[in-house]
Amino acid sequence: MLKETPLYNLHLELGAKMVSFAGYQMPVQYSKGIIHEHLHCRNHAGFFDISHMGQCLISGDKAAGELERLTPGNITGLQPGEQKYTVLTNKDGGIIDDIIITRLTSGLMIIVNAACKDKDYAYLQSHLSEQCDFMELPDHALFALQGPAAARIIGKFSADAAELVFMHACATEIDGMPCNISRSGYTGEDGFEISVANEYAERLARCLLAEDEVEAIGLGARDTLRLEAGLCLYGHELNEAVTPVEAGLQWLFKKGHNEFPGADKILGQLQKGPNKIRAGLLVKSKIPVREGSVIVNNEDIIIGHVTSGSFSPSLGQPIAMALLDRNSADLGNTLYGIVRHRKIAATVTKLPFIRHRYHR
Repeated sequence: MLKETPLYNLHLELGAKMVSFAGYQMPVQYSKGIIHEHLHCRNHAGFFDISHMGQCLISGDKAAGELERLTPGNITGLQPGEQKYTVLTNKDGGIIDDIIITRLTSGLMIIVNAACKDKDYAYLQSHLSEQCDFMELPDHALFALQGPAAARIIGKFSADAAELVFMHACATEIDGMPCNISRSGYTGEDGFEISVANEYAERLARCLLAEDEVEAIGLGARDTLRLEAGLCLYGHELNEAVTPVEAGLQWLFKKGHNEFPGADKILGQLQKGPNKIRAGLLVKSKIPVREGSVIVNNEDIIIGHVTSGSFSPSLGQPIAMALLDRNSADLGNTLYGIVRHRKIAATVTKLPFIRHRYHR
């Protein structure tokens, strides 16, 4: 039985095409289509229902220290109101999940991926001591407001939220509804994520959607937006066989930290370099090179595979991210994706494809 978010009926009212995703019925697009939604978010503001994501709270005096031992990131250094993107690693250096941690006055709030929710919760509970309190937050919805108009719109409801900088959060209200808002997102645009009790979810969503510049955006455009922004998606660029170094996430490491699962392998890759790395590809064809497509070099030797690939509405051409042999991933190299036994040329390019516009 598929689950529904608190906005399920509103999505139907807005004409959404619903699909099964991570155990939920979710909107993949609305009546105007994915390309329209994508460009609307890039130029105005998009509203996303991401309530399928998991939210949990860890509290206790030693919570930050214990959580830091499960991730290569700096968790103990977080001050109230600060956020950190990081990963949970396994003993082999692979990625259990990528997560967002927010330091609140009440503890550490963690957002996990929908498809990883059950395994993440079980993992955290089994690895945290009795000195930490773990609480799931199933009674909370999660929304995102993304795009160049997002700050102006949020400013109409909360001056505190509008004054946030990237990866910072605050407790505030929107039209009298208490919520936690962070200046963050998954599109490469400036924007906000809003955690709110389910009882207020539909009212808050309607409040934001009533703004002229805001339109509802489905999972389809959410995926093309994050791909253009060069952001990883769990199950594509990230999984339990890919290390953070191979995924290009070296920037999230805490200097001198070596007490997390898989540290020996991961820190070794930091020093010597990994054998494979994540890279961007600009496809020289109208034919997209999609996930799973094999990548070969000029000698037809397999040197990697596509992890995500789609048409880029902003660039007007197909793009892709791929996991490639390091020696083949030099910028400007011409490689070939195999699509239905055809070789489609692509150029290795710097990520992201579209410049981030975060408010720092």
